[in-house]
Amino acid sequence: MFEILETKEHVLADNEAAAEKTRAWMKNSGALLVNLMGSPGAGKTSVLLQLIRLLGDKYRIGVMEADVDSNVDASTMADAGVKVIQLHTAGLCHMDADMTRRGLEAMGIDGLDLIFLENIGNLVCPAEFEIGADVRLMLLSVPEGDDKPLKYPLMFSVSDILLFNKMDTLPVFDFDVEKATARAKALNPDIEVFPVSAKTGNGFEPVAALLKEKLEQRRAQA
Repeated sequence: MFEILETKEHVLADNEAAAEKTRAWMKNSGALLVNLMGSPGAGKTSVLLQLIRLLGDKYRIGVMEADVDSNVDASTMADAGVKVIQLHTAGLCHMDADMTRRGLEAMGIDGLDLIFLENIGNLVCPAEFEIGADVRLMLLSVPEGDDKPLKYPLMFSVSDILLFNKMDTLPVFDFDVEKATARAKALNPDIEVFPVSAKTGNGFEPVAALLKEKLEQRRAQA
């Protein structure tokens, strides 16, 4: 006789416990933590720049840039005038709750209203690991195709907000907005969907308004 230990279940349970501590920390601080997820090249950094443009005058923003290597995105955020820290995952394909907590501690959250984690670029691992975020915002870019909810259902199931980015390329690619929306809603009826273009800035006002609403709700709870 021998025991079978499901190690992934234990890892996820430990991660969820750590995530819950971060949720409590954010609630007490009055800050809102947003987990930004999407494929490499979906436009996460460009989307952040548009949100900073619309929200930066009123709110103090911090950004944690998670990458396997490099500091390209952190340099971009620093040039945009927000507080930023670069996180290297040493090859890991996602951020977990403990890594996120250590990033928050190293960056410092005092005085911040809105904190974004730009997660590692892929549609699999980041969906499995909670980080303690208040909002899970994911991108699906037009060039990736409208079938991604069928191929990566968990990511769409756990996300609160879905942005269809690169709408300016719609005439070039075979992407059906209605079909992609229906597929995402079939997995997650509560997901809020916005078509946007980080290149032109179109479509970001209602996204910024929704984040403002969620932040004001957080402040009322703090």
